[in-house]
Amino acid sequence: MKRLAIIGGGAWGTALAMVALRAGSFPMLWARDPDVVAAINEHHQNPLFLPGVTLDPAITATTDMVSAIEGAEAVLLVVPAQFLRYVAKLLGPNLGRGIPLLLCAKGVETSSLKTMSEIAAEILPASPSAVLSGPTFAAEVARELPTAVTIASGDASLGRGFMEALGSNRFRPYLSRDPIGAEIGGAVKNVLAIACGIVVGRGLGDNARASLITRGLAEMIRLGVAKGGRAETLSGLSGLGDIVLTCSSLQSRNYGLGIALGRGGTLDAALRGSRSVVEGVATAASVVQLAERLGVEMPIASGVDALLHRGEAVGAVIDLLLRRPYRAE
Repeated sequence: MKRLAIIGGGAWGTALAMVALRAGSFPMLWARDPDVVAAINEHHQNPLFLPGVTLDPAITATTDMVSAIEGAEAVLLVVPAQFLRYVAKLLGPNLGRGIPLLLCAKGVETSSLKTMSEIAAEILPASPSAVLSGPTFAAEVARELPTAVTIASGDASLGRGFMEALGSNRFRPYLSRDPIGAEIGGAVKNVLAIACGIVVGRGLGDNARASLITRGLAEMIRLGVAKGGRAETLSGLSGLGDIVLTCSSLQSRNYGLGIALGRGGTLDAALRGSRSVVEGVATAASVVQLAERLGVEMPIASGVDALLHRGEAVGAVIDLLLRRPYRAE
């Protein structure tokens, strides 16, 4: 797997193209926006999504999906979670049978409550898949700062193949046999990041944020296990590791959104002007519905969903959480 098609020209797709090139692979980047493609090919930059980063001239991009996947030995799907189904359908008629997929989006589809691997199995059943997750800010990866990630697949040889295609001493993949757990961790952490941002924006203190992170991890583990994942996966890079990152840094769009809401801003105002998708907004609703379907209690995620999608006030949600009955840990 040396010739890689990277489908998605946002910050993460662009950063992964640089990762692949550093690892000795040969990436071709597909982006929907002609301006993004022109900037990458002509100026070796992606100022719309990854400003201030100079790209290697060997990285090229196209708006033609057929050209992007021509000769590819593997495909990285790096589009927002709610668009994966649409892009997979575009990809399907042009994708050779058996070409493996690396799923790089974090979320649960709102319409079906399916994970990214479940969508891929439905739309592209002839392509085996693995999941890339873990604590990653695209800008830091692009600048070659040390990063560790999880590559999860039920097929260990497939996981190792992607590790070899992307791994380096500055981008260190760890192998997991639990894609479900990795996907649930990557989805739920975005919701928890919004919740932590609200705590900070409301001025509730570090004690409250630490408590929320800990109890949020418990929610994440309950949902992951109920879905068929492993608790230990959620204690690793794709669960706890991602929580630590996104629940404490202003680089996280979800955390930043939560801070704005905690300070009294509206959701529309907080999202206005952002070119990048804030995955936790849609994922909050789908995670809560999935939890209800599986009989899992997730009060923090439910509170975020109520605030984002059901018109509840920040103060009312916080008060409801603080009035919950005492229980054993």
